[in-house]
Amino acid sequence: MRRIAVLVPLSADDAESQARVAAFMQALQQLGWTPDGNVRIDIRWAGNTDASIRKHAAELATLSPDVILANGSASVGPLLQATRTVPIVFVTVPDPVGAGFVESLARPGGNATGFINFEYSIGGKWLELLRQVAPATKRVAVLRDPILAVGAGQFGAVQTTASSLGIEPRPIDVRDSGEIERAIATFARTPNGAMIVTGSASAVVHRELIVRLAARYKLPAIYFQRRYVSSGGLMCYGPDIADQYRQAASYVDRILKGEKPADLPVQEPTKYEMVINLKTANSLGLSVPPSLLARADEVIE
Repeated sequence: MRRIAVLVPLSADDAESQARVAAFMQALQQLGWTPDGNVRIDIRWAGNTDASIRKHAAELATLSPDVILANGSASVGPLLQATRTVPIVFVTVPDPVGAGFVESLARPGGNATGFINFEYSIGGKWLELLRQVAPATKRVAVLRDPILAVGAGQFGAVQTTASSLGIEPRPIDVRDSGEIERAIATFARTPNGAMIVTGSASAVVHRELIVRLAARYKLPAIYFQRRYVSSGGLMCYGPDIADQYRQAASYVDRILKGEKPADLPVQEPTKYEMVINLKTANSLGLSVPPSLLARADEVIE
C-alpha cells in the first residue's frame, strides 16, 4: 500500500477546504488510487498558527509518505525544512521561485513542484475590475499578509495600475482581527474608498470579519476567492482552486508511478472564475456594468 500525506493550514471545519480535499480524493480514485485499498491517506488540519503548522509538517515527514500534498506557502516552507527527500506537490502557492521552494518553474530541481495560484500582475487586474464596478473609487486599501513575499509583489502591481488610474493605494496588514478592524475603520473615515483582499491564510481565517467590515463601512471590495462572495462580499476574481486540487492528483499519480518532482514543471492556473454578488452591489448603491455581468461565471442575486 502506498502512502499519501496532506497538510492544510486551516481548521477541519473549513467547508471550502474540505470540498477541495474531496475533489483531490475523487480525482485520485479516477486515476485508480483507492483510499484504504491501494493507498493510505493521512490528512492533517493544522489551523493557522505557525507552531501548529510546523508541528504537523514535522510529524508528516517522519511518517515517510511516498508524496505529500501541501496547501499554500505556509505549509510548503515548514515541510521543506522537515524533509528534502519526500516528494511534495503544492497547490495555491503564489511565488515558489521567490520563496525558494523551486529553482525555476520549468525545472523545479528539488523535491517540490505543483501549481501556482497567482501572478503578481493579478493585483492590477483586481483594481481594474473594482474600478469598473465602483468608478468613484479614489483610494484603495490592499489587505495583505506582510509575512508573505507575494503580498509585496501584488501590492506593487496594484501601485502601478493605481498610478495610471489616479487612485491612491494603502496597504493594510491582516495579522490579527484587532489590527484589521482598526485599520479598516481608520481607512473608511475618508470617502471614495474601496478594498482589495489579496490571498493569504490569514485573510481566509478572518474572512467573515473582513466582509462584515466592508459592509459596515460601505466599502466596495474585490476578493481573491469565491467564498467571500458567498458570504456577502461584492465580487471575486481568481483561479478555480478545486481545479488545482484535481490537477494535483495527476502529479501525485505520476510521482507514485516513478516520476520525480524535479522533472515536473510548476504549472500556472488554467481556469479562472469571477463571481459577482448583485445583492451586495445594490446595498452599496452600485450598478454593475452589463458587460461585466456577461463575463461573470456566477451572479448571486
